[in-house]
Amino acid sequence: MHNSTIPKEFADLVAPMRSAHERILADLQHYQLVPPPPPSLPPARVRGVAAARAYPMQGVLKYHGLSDWAQRIAFLPSISLNNTAAHTTTLVEFDPALPADNAVIGGIPAQGRELERVVTVLDAVRSLAGITSHARVVSRNVLRTRVAGKGLGTSASAAAALACAAVGAIFGPELAGHTRFLSTLARLLAGSGCRSAAGGLALWLSYPGIPPVESYAVRLDQHHELDDIALITVPIDSRIGLKTEQAHHDAPHSIFFRAWMLARGDEVRECISAVRRGDWQTIGQLAELDSMRLHGVTMSGSREQRIIGWEPENITLFRLCNDLRARGIPVYASTDTGPTVVFITQREHAPAVTAAIADLGLGLETVIAPIGGPAHLISVEEALTEL
Repeated sequence: MHNSTIPKEFADLVAPMRSAHERILADLQHYQLVPPPPPSLPPARVRGVAAARAYPMQGVLKYHGLSDWAQRIAFLPSISLNNTAAHTTTLVEFDPALPADNAVIGGIPAQGRELERVVTVLDAVRSLAGITSHARVVSRNVLRTRVAGKGLGTSASAAAALACAAVGAIFGPELAGHTRFLSTLARLLAGSGCRSAAGGLALWLSYPGIPPVESYAVRLDQHHELDDIALITVPIDSRIGLKTEQAHHDAPHSIFFRAWMLARGDEVRECISAVRRGDWQTIGQLAELDSMRLHGVTMSGSREQRIIGWEPENITLFRLCNDLRARGIPVYASTDTGPTVVFITQREHAPAVTAAIADLGLGLETVIAPIGGPAHLISVEEALTEL
């Protein structure tokens, strides 16, 4: 079993991060949440087609920075909620007659880095299958809002849907339903895709030097503990054209980054315990707090080109949560890489929260949605109606 690479400037943190990982695993085992390892690979096909759907995620305990870019291993474990405010539908067809891989994303042929990331997942599936067939990929994000916004997490859903469809096309539906296996493939396109593949409130296990096969995602709410949560998405566009990849490069240079890493193990364990109690408010509190930390880490990663990812609306929306909580309405605001905000509350309070957002007079859209499940196969016919 090969380990991932370790940046030399973080070598001293490997031991404490590994120890934290082992404590997290012990908690998962205690609660019987550790998914079984993948079964033996079934016979592979050289030709096949399948379609899949996956949901974007909203970070609770966020991440930035990759300790191993080739394997897309994060410096720290992370947790997120799948959000049904949108989804990605992806069709993958492997065909030995194709001269090269090609992908159409949102009706536009993929090129450059975008296509490279798709091919990375296809290559991983081909390597496991021992085939050389190229693939045709068609993918589209389906939104329930007019504005897409930045920070909605659709790169995660795109990664998970691609992995699921590719595995389904070559290996069939049983392996495509094994979310631990899928998550290690989805991770290769976007780290957050690891959690999107698992569904619900998902934990991505990661630290510098972890063996790549052990860097997978686990769904924590396996007994419907969080069914009463409503996610209220407020899409906001980035006026600076924010790129997540740049934030991943800059974040580890922040003076706050090492402290962020070292605090993570205990907070993950706190989240695991909160889920078992059905304590959604602890999850909301951590999501709001870590939104502030993520922004601080991102903004302080470069001396020259600081990434200020929020827009003016963000301050107003975070202050609104304080006001609503003072009025007895439990709600927490969360942002990832970008200004889009997702409010976390209970279903009974969702109408009051959306009314308060409307009363701000900022002309912001809102969509109320439940937590989403894992990546899953759908029929090719259903996929074609959206593609």
